[in-house]
Amino acid sequence: GKDDEALFRINQRRLPSARRSAQSTSPRSTLHVDSVQRWMADLRHMTEVECMCVLQAKPIGVEEDAQQGELIVAAAGVAAGDHVARNNLQTLLRRALVVSTELGKMFQRLEKGRWQRVHSTAVRANCHVRSLVHEYSAARATPPEMQKYEKSLLDKCLELTNITERCLHTDDEFFLKSMREAIHEILTDVSDSFSNMIDMALANEIRLLIKQIDSSDSVHTIGSAISNLLSLTQDGPQLCSIIAKEGAVVVLFKICRQDRFRDLYAHALRTVASICCVEEGIEQLDKVDGILCLADILTDDGSAEAARAEAAAVVAQITSPHHASTQHLASFLESMHDIVTALIKLCESASCGEVFLLASAALANITFFDSMACEILLQLSAIHILLQACRDRQRVDTPYSKDQVVTILANLSVLEQCAPEVLQDQGNLRLLLLLGEKPTSPSPSEGAACERVQQKAAVTLARLSRDPDVAQTAIQLKAVPRLIELCRSPTERNNSDSVLVACLAALRRLAAGCPDSIEAADHQQLIKPRLVDSFLLCSNMEESFV
Repeated sequence: GKDDEALFRINQRRLPSARRSAQSTSPRSTLHVDSVQRWMADLRHMTEVECMCVLQAKPIGVEEDAQQGELIVAAAGVAAGDHVARNNLQTLLRRALVVSTELGKMFQRLEKGRWQRVHSTAVRANCHVRSLVHEYSAARATPPEMQKYEKSLLDKCLELTNITERCLHTDDEFFLKSMREAIHEILTDVSDSFSNMIDMALANEIRLLIKQIDSSDSVHTIGSAISNLLSLTQDGPQLCSIIAKEGAVVVLFKICRQDRFRDLYAHALRTVASICCVEEGIEQLDKVDGILCLADILTDDGSAEAARAEAAAVVAQITSPHHASTQHLASFLESMHDIVTALIKLCESASCGEVFLLASAALANITFFDSMACEILLQLSAIHILLQACRDRQRVDTPYSKDQVVTILANLSVLEQCAPEVLQDQGNLRLLLLLGEKPTSPSPSEGAACERVQQKAAVTLARLSRDPDVAQTAIQLKAVPRLIELCRSPTERNNSDSVLVACLAALRRLAAGCPDSIEAADHQQLIKPRLVDSFLLCSNMEESFV
């Protein structure tokens, strides 16, 4: 933390004054200058570790500040306790990051043979580790399985400090080479032990939070504990795995099955969605029949919109194509009709863009893995609902929402009965507007979303153009010039190859039905050659800026 850095600077601050004293020595002491300078150079890398650890383990300030600075405190129901608990978890993570960074620097400096830097980094890492272990042990009863890692880690840190110090006093290349290998091995052991110890410490704190959620009757206390869990899920999949393994998903669904905690449904489900970014979270959800609970919340008209939106977010997460395991989807199919019906209703009634985005994202994922979902959506007039939503800026206000809509349309367009409904709701015009989607900011994610919108709009148009009426309408709406522009102008498609391929495919489909709609020169370059040749021709085009 900041105290550690400040204390380290305080220790280093003594050196300039010593250097000034040496420089001001009289001529009579010139013979001793070299040895004094050597002593100062050595001193910089021979800090007394024990003294520094003792200093860093003691808070600087009045007692009230010291109490707030403790690493871990017992979970409490009062607001102050909840605030400190949240800060303590973040402090533990920050401390872990500091140590990990120092260890990473050691690996780099070791490879370069910068021995003084290696030793000074070892000293800092040793101080940070000892300080962390001391504070944690002082504030919390350390579990027995964690104690062995602590002792082993502290011993290895001390060994690392001692062995790197030995390398400062020799220029023997053979000795340094053998030491480099030994240090690398110890450093690897230190990294592994530290990682295991931090995982155990976090698991211990997570267990306390989960116990708090499971045993408390206070909405405020449970809500605060859920907030702490949600905050932890934002620190990456490794923490999400620990949270899932400790049973958080089970406890959160227990909350979502009790009417008295209705106000916590949205909060709990948002946390579940975050945890389910890892396979362990999805496995836990499947074990407690979480999909049935999601279906109940989505289909309950009495559920708040926020709760239904977060339930949709969980559905979107567990149906994501990025998950390797699909075993949980077997139970999902049993409730799919109810869930799909509830999701399209949520799209229709959404009060804001975020709610629509979550519901439509869930539907988009569902249409990928089961064609029955597409048939259900057609029966529920999904095309009409989605195209109407695109005209409502309150619901569809970003490229991300449009990406979900056009994904659903692309998957529905595989079905023959889709074309008449698209024509009826002027869907061709909407697809042309989507082909013109451009980012409004330099954000890379927004640019990527716009590319996906253009690509899927072209794919949808190509599939729907099997129907002669759709193809004729598209040509009347000037779809061909826009597709040609996207093929020939890299900036129009944000230099995207996937957009180019989709537009070439759509052009060829339209040309097959209406050959006269494309001029001879365009036909010669974009239609007549093999698709791969047209692709290479267009992808190598350079625009003139003259």
